[in-house]
This record gives sequence, C-alpha cells and structure tokens, in this order.
Amino acid sequence: MDVVLLGLYEQRIYRLLERDSRLSRATLSRLPNDLRRVATDFLTAHRELYRLTPPIRVSAIRVGFPRPAAELLDDYREAQRRFGVPWNVLAAVNFVETKFGKLRSSSAAGAQGPMQFMPATWRRYGLGGNVHDAHDAILGAANYLQESGVPRDLRRALHHYNPSSSYVDAVLRYARRIGADRTRFFGLYNWQVFVKTPSGDRRVTGPGIP
Repeated sequence: MDVVLLGLYEQRIYRLLERDSRLSRATLSRLPNDLRRVATDFLTAHRELYRLTPPIRVSAIRVGFPRPAAELLDDYREAQRRFGVPWNVLAAVNFVETKFGKLRSSSAAGAQGPMQFMPATWRRYGLGGNVHDAHDAILGAANYLQESGVPRDLRRALHHYNPSSSYVDAVLRYARRIGADRTRFFGLYNWQVFVKTPSGDRRVTGPGIP
C-alpha cells in the first residue's frame, strides 16, 4: 500500500483516539509497551498543540509540496554540525510548525516560512537567507536555538522559540520518538495538514485533495 495513504490512515487513527478518551485508554492498555509509549507521546503532543492553535479561515490557508525528506535530513544534520542543535529537535520543530513545509500560510502573528520566523527574529538570526527556503530556515532556526541556550538548556531554548510549556513539551515528545527511530521521521513526513477552522477541522493536503 502507498506510504502516503498508510500515513493518512495512521493519522486518522490518532485523531479518533484524541477525540475519545475512553477509547484511547482502552486502546493504549492493549498495546505492547514500546508502541504504547510512542502512541502516548503522539497523542499527548497533538492534544497540547491543538489547544494552542486558534481557528483559521479556509481562505487564508496556503499549502505546497515539502522539500524531499532526504534533503531535509541533510539540512538538519548540517545545522547540527554547525550549531550543535540535535537534528531530531530541528525535525520536530519543522513538523510542528508547518508539517515539514506543507503549510505555507503565515501565522496569525505574522510568522513566516517552514520554521515560522517572525520578521524581526529572522533578520537577526536568519544568516542573510530566505525565510521561505527550507535549508535557510533550518539553519536559521538552529542559529536561534543555539543563541537561546542549546546545548546548555534545550527546554529553555525552545521556550524562546515559542513561549509555551505545552509547545516545548510537544516538540520534545516528537523529537524523542524521531531520535529513537529514524523511520518515525519518514512516517511523520507523510502525515497531512489538518487545520482548525471556525466550522471544524479540515484536511487540506493529501490523497483526494486537488
């Protein structure tokens, strides 16, 4: 079966469990220990991020194709070598912010690009690059996180990136799973963009979407 379709099935299962705490508890209790820990991290992270996300009008949503997964991995590793930020943390930030660049809209606050930089922050840490270019944005994010506390205090650095303990916790949960098993990165890469709108959640990328 197509890996993109498998990713969508996986995503839909998680979304069903997120909405039904009774079903979620019953399902988690029946999983093997390793898989239960992964599923718990994914469910908890998504719930935390969903609470932080304001509704957005469908007309304001812009999407596009992400940079190929192998090229993103090269970018994360280059950034790790240059700035000491773990590659899996950069991947988790990229996933949380824009699903690896699939979501192209600016945030309600005006953050831009695949790593979602405010213009003033980009001018300071973007190394003269293009905020909408994935390679440049990843290096800029690593530069910013290093200046904000990596490697001394990763949690503090992420809090500078987005001053929310829920955001920090969610990024670290995804990063832990990506770092423990690189195939999780490829799995998440094939997840689609669901956005919270005033009339409910809506999928805007993936199979069946023009």
